[in-house]
Amino acid sequence: MEISIVGGGFGGLASAALLADGGHDVTVFEKNDQIGGRARAHKDKGFQFDMGPSWYLMPKVFEEFYDNFDKKPEDFFELTRLDPSYRIFLSDEKIIDVHAQLEKNYELFNEFEEEGGEKLERYLREAKKKYDLSMNGMIYQDYDSIFDFFNLKLLRGGSKLDIFRNLDDLVTKRFDSEEARKILEYSIGFLGGSPKITPAIYQLMSYVDFIEGVWFPDGGIKAVVDSIREIAEDNGAEIKLNHEVEKIIIENGKPRAVQTNQGSYFTELVVVNADYPHTELDLLDKEHRSYDKKFWEKKSFAPSAFVAYVGIDKQIESLEHHTLFLDKDWGENFDQIFDSEDPRWPEDPSYYVNVPSKTVPEMAPEGSETLFILVPLAPGLEDTEKDREKFYNKIMEDLEEKVGEDIREHEVTKRIFAVNDFREDYNAYKGTALSLVHTLRQTAYWRPRHKSKKVDNLYYTGQYTHPGIGVPMTLISAQIVANRIEEEC
Repeated sequence: MEISIVGGGFGGLASAALLADGGHDVTVFEKNDQIGGRARAHKDKGFQFDMGPSWYLMPKVFEEFYDNFDKKPEDFFELTRLDPSYRIFLSDEKIIDVHAQLEKNYELFNEFEEEGGEKLERYLREAKKKYDLSMNGMIYQDYDSIFDFFNLKLLRGGSKLDIFRNLDDLVTKRFDSEEARKILEYSIGFLGGSPKITPAIYQLMSYVDFIEGVWFPDGGIKAVVDSIREIAEDNGAEIKLNHEVEKIIIENGKPRAVQTNQGSYFTELVVVNADYPHTELDLLDKEHRSYDKKFWEKKSFAPSAFVAYVGIDKQIESLEHHTLFLDKDWGENFDQIFDSEDPRWPEDPSYYVNVPSKTVPEMAPEGSETLFILVPLAPGLEDTEKDREKFYNKIMEDLEEKVGEDIREHEVTKRIFAVNDFREDYNAYKGTALSLVHTLRQTAYWRPRHKSKKVDNLYYTGQYTHPGIGVPMTLISAQIVANRIEEEC
């Protein structure tokens, strides 16, 4: 079967590899000049930056994906478990390291509050149960009906999954200290949500964090992108860069061609990895849309982001590979980001600094450092060059004060990527850096479908669909779609 894949992000590449391995004629159409979608790389003056995903979590999900091809991750790249997993600068000038060794983390939590280590141990046991129930009965399953979601297996584990409770409520009842709460809730920001609106099932992220660990591949996340591209091409998939799909042509209820900026291409089936709202509203005629404009306007979108890619000619000892700077006004921070009525640049934001050259020195010239600085922003925010530069200096002043070193004086290269770039480069709705927030009403059955409701042989993969945001989830989404296509076509 002739299959066209719109978008070459992780979801598109993974789908291409799986479907090509299944014997189909697969072509990937990517609008940009390199593959990877948000996981593209930026290189300048000897510095290499992963432009999007920077955490390698849930290694078992990667292993299961590569196993589809009788491969292992180590066939393509070497993984290093980070220790410390990450460092946190708190607003009271306290610096915390979360370690790869559990015992050290139990000791750390004992410093936060009485019996903190025992509380963490119990919390992680609960998180493991959620993780096991999710991975074995929820994550890899597709949902077309509410009855698919509330199946017997899931209902039996329902009380353990805490589907109808929010994460902040769960953590607050388990822990008294601000330090413990922030450590256990920070990862939700990477899923694009606030702990107050994210279902408590995402407690499972603490199991991922503390038990499975934080890893990093040599060559950065780009090495993962390149490995999946290699698998896809080895199985016969063709990748066309600088081919922006402008329309999906539907005839007799099925796709018949994809129209790109470089011509039209015949197809029998389409898998969309491009932005879901953009595809529905801009690439399909009205009668072929599963979701109209009003549907998307009512949805809660994950934040956009301000990202600065900065190469400096010095090294900063106080920064780890992953370093989080968490503001004291934690709740207000989230409120500013999710205030859709009045989106504004945050006043005292929390932010994240990734220094991959700490683990892979080749990602920066000798004696230098590669800095990736990310600040969540409200989607739909007005984004001007003046706003960017002012905000950049604000963040850098704070960072320089906290690490006690000059950084801007040592800049060799700098690139800023923000709301407008997410819109332009990825056709991202409202400039979101991710997709839909993981609220209860936007989880599992309640996320947009993998299969079009109006068009046969039109499928969707990626972070808008189940199971959601993050590279591991996107790989799972691709496997769900590929399996469904093999069953139905």
